[in-house]
Amino acid sequence: MRLVAGLTLVVQGIVGLRTEATLGQVMVCVLATSAGMLLLAGLLTPIAGALAAVVELGWAFAQPRDPMTHILLVTLGAALSLVGPGAWSVDARLFGWKRINIGNRKS
Repeated sequence: MRLVAGLTLVVQGIVGLRTEATLGQVMVCVLATSAGMLLLAGLLTPIAGALAAVVELGWAFAQPRDPMTHILLVTLGAALSLVGPGAWSVDARLFGWKRINIGNRKS
């Protein structure tokens, strides 16, 4: 999930930078590309996922012709910021892999 979202963000950012754009559009493309690169590496995943969700939400409203890809990436970014990086990431190597154990609830 992290790799697909990261790769899509990097590709969208690079395609956006290749077109003639205003300064605001260039900044959004740079933010999308950097969030995608952070997601690909698995570095600062919760922050990169939240940044990806915000950038894609902005693109969904700015480009209303086909918002489905942007809506999908908003969902993936929000999910990644809540779930975390996973076992194969730089975050897991630096900070350890977090595991959630849900025990039985006794009434």
